[in-house]
Amino acid sequence: MKFWKQTLLAGATLMIAVGAASAADVKIGFVVKQPEEPWFQDEWKFAQQAAKEKGFTLVEIGAEDGEKVQAAIDNLGAQGAQGFIICTPDVKLGPGIVAKAAANDLKVMTVDDRLVDNAGQPLEDVPHMGISATKIGETVGQAIADEIKARGWDISKVGAIKVSYDQLPTAVDRVAGATSVLEKSGLPAANIFNAPQAKTDTEAALNAATTVLNAHPEVQHWVAVGLNDEAVLGAVRATESVGIPTSNVIGVGIGGADSAINEFKKPSETGFFGTVIISPKRHGYETAVNMYDWIADGKEPEKLILTSGQLATRGDYQSVRKDLGIE
Repeated sequence: MKFWKQTLLAGATLMIAVGAASAADVKIGFVVKQPEEPWFQDEWKFAQQAAKEKGFTLVEIGAEDGEKVQAAIDNLGAQGAQGFIICTPDVKLGPGIVAKAAANDLKVMTVDDRLVDNAGQPLEDVPHMGISATKIGETVGQAIADEIKARGWDISKVGAIKVSYDQLPTAVDRVAGATSVLEKSGLPAANIFNAPQAKTDTEAALNAATTVLNAHPEVQHWVAVGLNDEAVLGAVRATESVGIPTSNVIGVGIGGADSAINEFKKPSETGFFGTVIISPKRHGYETAVNMYDWIADGKEPEKLILTSGQLATRGDYQSVRKDLGIE
Protein backbone atom coordinates (compact mmCIF):
# COMPACT_ATOMS: atom_id res chain seq x y z
CA MET A 1 0.00 0.00 0.00
CA LYS A 2 2.82 2.36 0.93
CA PHE A 3 4.46 1.68 -2.43
CA TRP A 4 1.29 2.57 -4.36
CA LYS A 5 0.84 5.78 -2.35
CA GLN A 6 4.40 6.78 -3.16
CA THR A 7 3.83 5.93 -6.82
CA LEU A 8 0.62 7.97 -7.01
CA LEU A 9 2.31 10.90 -5.26
CA ALA A 10 5.24 10.75 -7.67
CA GLY A 11 2.83 10.62 -10.61
CA ALA A 12 0.91 13.63 -9.36
CA THR A 13 4.14 15.54 -8.86
CA LEU A 14 5.23 14.67 -12.39
CA MET A 15 1.90 15.86 -13.82
CA ILE A 16 2.26 19.18 -12.00
CA ALA A 17 5.81 19.56 -13.28
CA VAL A 18 4.74 18.75 -16.84
CA GLY A 19 1.90 21.29 -16.59
CA ALA A 20 4.29 23.97 -15.33
CA ALA A 21 6.76 23.22 -18.09
CA SER A 22 3.96 23.35 -20.62
CA ALA A 23 2.88 26.81 -19.46
CA ALA A 24 6.48 28.02 -19.41
CA ASP A 25 6.89 26.92 -23.03
CA VAL A 26 3.97 29.04 -24.23
CA LYS A 27 4.97 32.32 -25.86
CA ILE A 28 2.38 34.83 -27.05
CA GLY A 29 2.88 38.06 -28.96
CA PHE A 30 0.81 41.20 -28.36
CA VAL A 31 1.18 43.56 -31.31
CA VAL A 32 -0.25 47.10 -31.18
CA LYS A 33 -0.36 49.92 -33.68
CA GLN A 34 0.45 52.81 -31.32
CA PRO A 35 2.70 51.57 -28.50
CA GLU A 36 3.08 55.07 -27.07
CA GLU A 37 -0.67 55.42 -26.42
CA PRO A 38 -1.82 54.87 -22.80
CA TRP A 39 -4.65 52.61 -23.97
CA PHE A 40 -2.26 50.11 -25.55
CA GLN A 41 0.17 50.38 -22.65
CA ASP A 42 -2.68 49.44 -20.32
CA GLU A 43 -3.60 46.51 -22.57
CA TRP A 44 -0.01 45.31 -22.33
CA LYS A 45 -0.05 45.78 -18.56
CA PHE A 46 -3.12 43.59 -18.11
CA ALA A 47 -1.84 41.04 -20.63
CA GLN A 48 1.35 40.79 -18.59
CA GLN A 49 -0.81 40.19 -15.52
CA ALA A 50 -2.37 37.23 -17.32
CA ALA A 51 1.08 35.98 -18.34
CA LYS A 52 2.26 36.10 -14.75
CA GLU A 53 -0.80 34.25 -13.47
CA LYS A 54 -0.71 31.55 -16.16
CA GLY A 55 3.06 31.26 -16.40
CA PHE A 56 3.54 32.00 -20.10
CA THR A 57 5.79 34.54 -21.83
CA LEU A 58 4.27 37.65 -23.38
CA VAL A 59 6.16 39.50 -26.11
CA GLU A 60 5.12 43.14 -26.55
CA ILE A 61 5.65 44.56 -30.04
CA GLY A 62 4.80 47.95 -31.51
CA ALA A 63 4.03 47.90 -35.23
CA GLU A 64 2.99 51.25 -36.68
CA ASP A 65 2.71 50.21 -40.34
CA GLY A 66 2.20 47.19 -42.55
CA GLU A 67 5.90 46.48 -43.02
CA LYS A 68 6.45 46.40 -39.26
CA VAL A 69 3.45 44.13 -38.81
CA GLN A 70 4.92 41.59 -41.25
CA ALA A 71 8.31 41.80 -39.52
CA ALA A 72 6.69 41.38 -36.10
CA ILE A 73 4.93 38.18 -37.16
CA ASP A 74 8.13 36.74 -38.63
CA ASN A 75 9.95 37.73 -35.44
CA LEU A 76 7.44 35.88 -33.29
CA GLY A 77 7.71 32.83 -35.52
CA ALA A 78 11.51 32.89 -35.18
CA GLN A 79 11.20 33.14 -31.39
CA GLY A 80 9.09 30.00 -31.26
CA ALA A 81 5.85 31.73 -30.28
CA GLN A 82 2.62 29.83 -30.80
CA GLY A 83 0.23 32.74 -31.31
CA PHE A 84 -0.33 36.47 -31.18
CA ILE A 85 -2.94 39.12 -30.52
CA ILE A 86 -2.92 42.18 -32.75
CA CYS A 87 -4.43 45.62 -33.13
CA THR A 88 -3.33 46.42 -36.65
CA PRO A 89 -2.53 49.90 -38.02
CA ASP A 90 -4.72 49.12 -41.03
CA VAL A 91 -7.61 46.65 -40.95
CA LYS A 92 -7.23 46.09 -44.72
CA LEU A 93 -3.99 44.23 -43.96
CA GLY A 94 -6.20 41.34 -42.84
CA PRO A 95 -5.52 38.77 -45.59
CA GLY A 96 -1.78 39.42 -45.40
CA ILE A 97 -1.73 39.07 -41.62
CA VAL A 98 -3.65 35.79 -41.74
CA ALA A 99 -1.35 34.41 -44.46
CA LYS A 100 1.80 35.46 -42.60
CA ALA A 101 0.49 33.92 -39.37
CA ALA A 102 -0.21 30.64 -41.17
CA ALA A 103 3.25 30.65 -42.73
CA ASN A 104 4.75 30.93 -39.24
CA ASP A 105 2.33 28.37 -37.73
CA LEU A 106 0.89 31.01 -35.37
CA LYS A 107 -2.62 31.31 -34.04
CA VAL A 108 -3.99 34.84 -34.41
CA MET A 109 -6.62 36.89 -32.60
CA THR A 110 -7.48 40.54 -33.07
CA VAL A 111 -8.33 43.17 -30.48
CA ASP A 112 -9.96 46.61 -30.79
CA ASP A 113 -9.96 46.80 -34.62
CA ARG A 114 -11.30 43.88 -36.66
CA LEU A 115 -9.52 42.68 -39.78
CA VAL A 116 -11.34 42.88 -43.11
CA ASP A 117 -10.87 41.08 -46.41
CA ASN A 118 -10.19 42.61 -49.82
CA ALA A 119 -13.89 43.42 -50.17
CA GLY A 120 -13.97 45.23 -46.83
CA GLN A 121 -15.89 42.46 -45.05
CA PRO A 122 -14.89 41.26 -41.55
CA LEU A 123 -12.64 38.20 -41.39
CA GLU A 124 -15.09 36.23 -39.27
CA ASP A 125 -12.82 33.19 -38.89
CA VAL A 126 -10.33 35.25 -36.87
CA PRO A 127 -11.41 35.50 -33.19
CA HIS A 128 -11.94 39.11 -32.24
CA MET A 129 -12.53 41.11 -29.10
CA GLY A 130 -13.73 44.57 -29.92
CA ILE A 131 -15.82 47.42 -28.76
CA SER A 132 -19.46 47.78 -29.71
CA ALA A 133 -18.67 50.99 -31.52
CA THR A 134 -22.26 51.91 -32.31
CA LYS A 135 -23.45 51.33 -28.73
CA ILE A 136 -20.60 53.38 -27.29
CA GLY A 137 -21.38 56.15 -29.74
CA GLU A 138 -25.00 56.03 -28.65
CA THR A 139 -23.89 56.39 -25.03
CA VAL A 140 -21.99 59.54 -26.04
CA GLY A 141 -25.01 60.93 -27.88
CA GLN A 142 -27.35 60.25 -24.97
CA ALA A 143 -24.98 61.87 -22.47
CA ILE A 144 -24.83 65.01 -24.62
CA ALA A 145 -28.61 65.06 -25.17
CA ASP A 146 -29.22 64.74 -21.43
CA GLU A 147 -26.79 67.56 -20.67
CA ILE A 148 -28.33 69.82 -23.33
CA LYS A 149 -31.68 69.31 -21.60
CA ALA A 150 -30.17 69.89 -18.14
CA ARG A 151 -28.70 73.22 -19.30
CA GLY A 152 -31.98 74.31 -20.84
CA TRP A 153 -30.59 74.80 -24.33
CA ASP A 154 -32.83 74.86 -27.38
CA ILE A 155 -31.53 71.75 -29.15
CA SER A 156 -32.83 72.96 -32.50
CA LYS A 157 -30.24 75.77 -32.37
CA VAL A 158 -27.28 73.71 -31.16
CA GLY A 159 -24.35 73.06 -33.49
CA ALA A 160 -22.56 69.70 -33.44
CA ILE A 161 -18.95 69.23 -34.48
CA LYS A 162 -18.55 65.73 -35.89
CA VAL A 163 -14.81 65.09 -35.80
CA SER A 164 -14.53 62.28 -38.34
CA TYR A 165 -11.90 59.78 -39.43
CA ASP A 166 -13.63 57.71 -42.10
CA GLN A 167 -10.60 55.53 -42.86
CA LEU A 168 -11.39 53.54 -39.70
CA PRO A 169 -14.73 51.68 -39.56
CA THR A 170 -14.75 51.91 -35.75
CA ALA A 171 -14.57 55.69 -35.98
CA VAL A 172 -17.45 55.81 -38.47
CA ASP A 173 -19.64 53.61 -36.26
CA ARG A 174 -18.90 55.54 -33.07
CA VAL A 175 -19.68 58.91 -34.61
CA ALA A 176 -22.78 57.59 -36.38
CA GLY A 177 -24.07 56.16 -33.11
CA ALA A 178 -23.62 59.49 -31.35
CA THR A 179 -25.20 61.63 -34.05
CA SER A 180 -28.14 59.25 -34.49
CA VAL A 181 -29.14 59.73 -30.84
CA LEU A 182 -28.72 63.50 -31.10
CA GLU A 183 -30.95 63.61 -34.16
CA LYS A 184 -33.59 61.48 -32.43
CA SER A 185 -33.41 63.93 -29.52
CA GLY A 186 -34.28 66.82 -31.83
CA LEU A 187 -30.98 68.08 -33.22
CA PRO A 188 -31.48 68.98 -36.91
CA ALA A 189 -29.25 67.03 -39.29
CA ALA A 190 -28.33 70.35 -40.91
CA ASN A 191 -26.77 71.44 -37.61
CA ILE A 192 -24.24 68.58 -37.64
CA PHE A 193 -21.03 69.80 -39.24
CA ASN A 194 -18.40 67.38 -40.48
CA ALA A 195 -14.80 68.05 -39.38
CA PRO A 196 -12.57 65.42 -41.02
CA GLN A 197 -9.24 65.01 -39.25
CA ALA A 198 -6.04 64.00 -41.01
CA LYS A 199 -4.83 61.93 -38.05
CA THR A 200 -6.41 60.63 -34.86
CA ASP A 201 -4.77 63.10 -32.50
CA THR A 202 -5.74 66.30 -30.72
CA GLU A 203 -3.89 68.68 -33.05
CA ALA A 204 -5.55 67.29 -36.17
CA ALA A 205 -8.95 67.49 -34.49
CA LEU A 206 -8.30 71.08 -33.38
CA ASN A 207 -7.47 72.12 -36.92
CA ALA A 208 -10.55 70.40 -38.35
CA ALA A 209 -12.90 71.81 -35.72
CA THR A 210 -11.52 75.34 -36.03
CA THR A 211 -12.52 75.38 -39.70
CA VAL A 212 -16.10 74.49 -38.75
CA LEU A 213 -16.31 77.08 -35.97
CA ASN A 214 -15.00 79.86 -38.17
CA ALA A 215 -17.57 78.99 -40.83
CA HIS A 216 -20.50 79.20 -38.37
CA PRO A 217 -20.04 82.19 -36.04
CA GLU A 218 -23.83 82.44 -35.65
CA VAL A 219 -23.99 79.27 -33.52
CA GLN A 220 -23.84 79.97 -29.78
CA HIS A 221 -24.03 76.47 -28.28
CA TRP A 222 -21.75 73.68 -29.45
CA VAL A 223 -21.39 69.96 -28.80
CA ALA A 224 -18.59 67.71 -30.03
CA VAL A 225 -18.26 64.00 -30.81
CA GLY A 226 -15.47 61.94 -32.32
CA LEU A 227 -13.52 58.68 -32.40
CA ASN A 228 -11.76 59.16 -29.08
CA ASP A 229 -10.93 61.59 -26.27
CA GLU A 230 -8.23 63.24 -28.35
CA ALA A 231 -10.68 64.08 -31.14
CA VAL A 232 -13.15 65.70 -28.75
CA LEU A 233 -10.42 67.48 -26.80
CA GLY A 234 -9.21 68.95 -30.08
CA ALA A 235 -12.70 70.30 -30.75
CA VAL A 236 -12.89 71.71 -27.20
CA ARG A 237 -9.50 73.40 -27.65
CA ALA A 238 -10.80 74.88 -30.89
CA THR A 239 -13.81 76.43 -29.13
CA GLU A 240 -11.46 77.95 -26.58
CA SER A 241 -9.22 79.35 -29.30
CA VAL A 242 -12.10 81.22 -30.95
CA GLY A 243 -13.45 82.56 -27.67
CA ILE A 244 -16.55 80.44 -27.12
CA PRO A 245 -17.40 80.31 -23.37
CA THR A 246 -16.85 76.98 -21.63
CA SER A 247 -20.47 76.99 -20.47
CA ASN A 248 -21.56 76.93 -24.12
CA VAL A 249 -19.69 73.72 -24.98
CA ILE A 250 -20.40 70.03 -24.30
CA GLY A 251 -17.81 67.54 -25.49
CA VAL A 252 -17.97 63.83 -24.66
CA GLY A 253 -15.05 61.65 -25.68
CA ILE A 254 -14.42 57.92 -25.77
CA GLY A 255 -11.67 55.96 -24.07
CA GLY A 256 -11.00 57.47 -20.66
CA ALA A 257 -7.41 58.27 -21.66
CA ASP A 258 -4.99 60.17 -19.42
CA SER A 259 -5.71 63.28 -21.46
CA ALA A 260 -9.38 63.06 -20.44
CA ILE A 261 -8.59 62.41 -16.79
CA ASN A 262 -6.18 65.36 -16.75
CA GLU A 263 -8.99 67.53 -18.12
CA PHE A 264 -11.20 66.52 -15.19
CA LYS A 265 -8.40 67.34 -12.75
CA LYS A 266 -8.10 70.96 -13.89
CA PRO A 267 -9.14 73.53 -11.25
CA SER A 268 -11.93 74.88 -13.45
CA GLU A 269 -14.38 73.03 -15.66
CA THR A 270 -13.79 73.02 -19.41
CA GLY A 271 -16.03 72.19 -22.34
CA PHE A 272 -14.92 68.56 -22.04
CA PHE A 273 -17.95 67.28 -20.14
CA GLY A 274 -17.31 63.53 -20.06
CA THR A 275 -15.79 60.41 -21.54
CA VAL A 276 -17.14 56.93 -22.13
CA ILE A 277 -14.48 54.78 -20.52
CA ILE A 278 -13.61 51.49 -22.12
CA SER A 279 -11.85 48.99 -19.91
CA PRO A 280 -8.44 47.98 -21.28
CA LYS A 281 -8.40 45.22 -18.66
CA ARG A 282 -10.70 42.93 -20.61
CA HIS A 283 -8.99 43.75 -23.89
CA GLY A 284 -5.55 42.99 -22.50
CA TYR A 285 -6.09 40.36 -19.81
CA GLU A 286 -8.96 38.42 -21.33
CA THR A 287 -7.54 38.20 -24.85
CA ALA A 288 -4.22 36.98 -23.44
CA VAL A 289 -5.97 34.32 -21.35
CA ASN A 290 -8.10 33.28 -24.33
CA MET A 291 -5.03 32.89 -26.52
CA TYR A 292 -3.24 30.90 -23.80
CA ASP A 293 -6.21 28.54 -23.40
CA TRP A 294 -6.32 28.10 -27.18
CA ILE A 295 -2.63 27.18 -27.31
CA ALA A 296 -2.37 25.14 -24.12
CA ASP A 297 -5.77 23.40 -24.08
CA GLY A 298 -7.08 23.68 -27.63
CA LYS A 299 -10.01 25.80 -26.43
CA GLU A 300 -10.68 28.16 -29.31
CA PRO A 301 -12.02 31.60 -28.30
CA GLU A 302 -15.44 32.88 -29.30
CA LYS A 303 -15.33 34.37 -32.78
CA LEU A 304 -16.70 37.72 -31.65
CA ILE A 305 -16.73 39.31 -28.20
CA LEU A 306 -17.95 42.90 -27.92
CA THR A 307 -17.38 45.03 -24.84
CA SER A 308 -19.07 48.25 -23.81
CA GLY A 309 -18.16 51.43 -21.95
CA GLN A 310 -19.39 53.56 -19.08
CA LEU A 311 -19.87 57.33 -18.96
CA ALA A 312 -17.56 59.19 -16.58
CA THR A 313 -17.66 62.89 -15.75
CA ARG A 314 -15.63 65.29 -13.66
CA GLY A 315 -17.63 64.32 -10.59
CA ASP A 316 -17.50 60.53 -10.76
CA TYR A 317 -14.57 59.46 -12.96
CA GLN A 318 -12.62 57.96 -10.05
CA SER A 319 -15.43 55.63 -8.99
CA VAL A 320 -16.10 54.64 -12.61
CA ARG A 321 -12.45 53.78 -13.16
CA LYS A 322 -12.47 51.67 -10.02
CA ASP A 323 -15.59 49.82 -11.15
CA LEU A 324 -13.88 48.99 -14.46
CA GLY A 325 -10.73 47.70 -12.77
CA ILE A 326 -8.51 50.55 -13.92
CA GLU A 327 -7.74 51.89 -10.43
